[in-house]
This record gives sequence, C-alpha cells and structure tokens, in this order.
Amino acid sequence: MTRPVTVGVDGSREGLAAADWAAREASLRGVPLRIVHAWLWQPLDVPVVQDRKVQADAANAVLLEAETHVSDRYPDLSVTAEVVPDTAVSALLFEAERAGMLVIGSRGHGAIAGFLLGSYGQQVLASATRPVVSVRARDGQHEPEGGEVVVGQQGGAEDSDAVLEFAFEAAAARGAAVRAVRAWSLPPIFAYSPGSMRLADEAGGLEPFERKTLEQALAPWREKFPTVPVIAHVEIGSAGQVLLSAAARAQLLVLGRRERRSPVGTRIGSVAHAALHHARCPVALVPHA
Repeated sequence: MTRPVTVGVDGSREGLAAADWAAREASLRGVPLRIVHAWLWQPLDVPVVQDRKVQADAANAVLLEAETHVSDRYPDLSVTAEVVPDTAVSALLFEAERAGMLVIGSRGHGAIAGFLLGSYGQQVLASATRPVVSVRARDGQHEPEGGEVVVGQQGGAEDSDAVLEFAFEAAAARGAAVRAVRAWSLPPIFAYSPGSMRLADEAGGLEPFERKTLEQALAPWREKFPTVPVIAHVEIGSAGQVLLSAAARAQLLVLGRRERRSPVGTRIGSVAHAALHHARCPVALVPHA
C-alpha cells in the first residue's frame, strides 16, 4: 500500500483513538498520514450568537489537537492535516477514495453493550469503496502485543482475495500471524443437492470440504507472504460468534463487505454489524465484488 492512511477526527476521545491507531498503522506501513475534519459553516440555533470565525476556530482546534497528538508520538511520520468544507459523510467518502484506508472512531459503551457506530460511521462503512477501519477508544492506546490479525473467509478463493490481501499486509507490517477463520453450519435439508454433496463426499465430509476450501483461498497468500505465520481456523457455528471468539485477543479483525446495493440501500451485513458493535479490537471492513 502506497496511498496514505487517512483518519477522520471530530474532537472526541474516540477520534483521538482513531488518529493514534491510524498514525501507528501509517508508521508500520511506511506511508504518510492524512488527518481530516469535515466542517461547513452554518448558523447554530443557540442563545449565544456564534459567528463564522468562532466555528472555524473551533474546527481548526480539533485538527490541531489531533495533529499534535500524533506528531508527539510519531515524530518521524509525515503528517498532513486539513479542514474539509463538506458534510461528514460526503467528506469521508471522498477522502476514502484517495486513501489506502480510512480510519474512523467509534463511541465506547463497555464490553457488554458493545459500542455505537453512529449514523455517520455506519453510512461510511456501508458505502466506501476502500477499506475502512473502525477504532474504539479504550484504556491503553495500542493493540495487544503479539496478537493475531484475524480475518473472516467465506465463499471461494476469488470471493476473498481483497480481504485476505488486506489481512496479510497488515500482519506482515506488524510481524504478526494471520488467523483465517471459516465458520460453517449444517445446511437445511432443502439446500442439499447432488452436486454439493458430491463435492463434500469427495473431500471426506462437510468439515474437510470447508477446510479444503479455506486452504485453497489461502494458498496464493501463503506463497506471497512466506514469512507470515498462518493458522487455518475452521469451526462449526454462527459466523459472528465464531469470529468474535477468535478475535478476543486479536490486534485487528478483518472482514469483507460485498459492494452490491440492496433494495433499501447499502448495508454492511449481519456478521460485520455484530463485529463492529462487539469486537474489542479495531475492525477493518474491506469492500469486494
């Protein structure tokens, strides 16, 4: 990845956590960091009169705080910062197009309740054509030392190339292992077909078939990243539950999102939705065809 890592900040604790994570990611990958804050002048319906300069100063202060925060921690990192004159969703989607990845913050509400994405974050995650990483604020700024990069794999090899590429690149940058997770369940009786059962029988059963499919998807990435340790994890159960369990001590969880639009607009999918709300580590959502 040669494009910059871009992070959107809003002056919140979550925005600073996202900026810190993005700075570390940019440093690990040897690429620049770009910090953006979306702001459009609009009169505020409040008793105290606020003019354009007051709001502009506040927007610049948000940017300066984030820039100072990461520059103090990563003095050798190339950092640019800009107030973008646009609405939040539009600005972030535009910035994502120019970035290697976009990083956004998520509001923390504890381990049980998970965390709230917010309407802006959810729209960006569902619509961006580049990878988006959602970071929640937490005690301790960095990921667990030695944690794996966990990636969800589904479908055939061609369905998960973009997702696996992102996961292997992230693991290589960190010197971490990749845990590739493929969750499966017994198909309902009406889903059985002679063709599908023949493939399963040739593989020695349903679980060996799932394991073989996962290994086929991993093969080219094992070859491209020979120094990255790989754990092939095949488990029966709900995909969301299996992935959350596997990512309990992960540095990063990587999931795919199909770029198809549903009749009600873009969606992130139930598995990604569960991970984004309940995973304790940063979650990367990678769009693919």
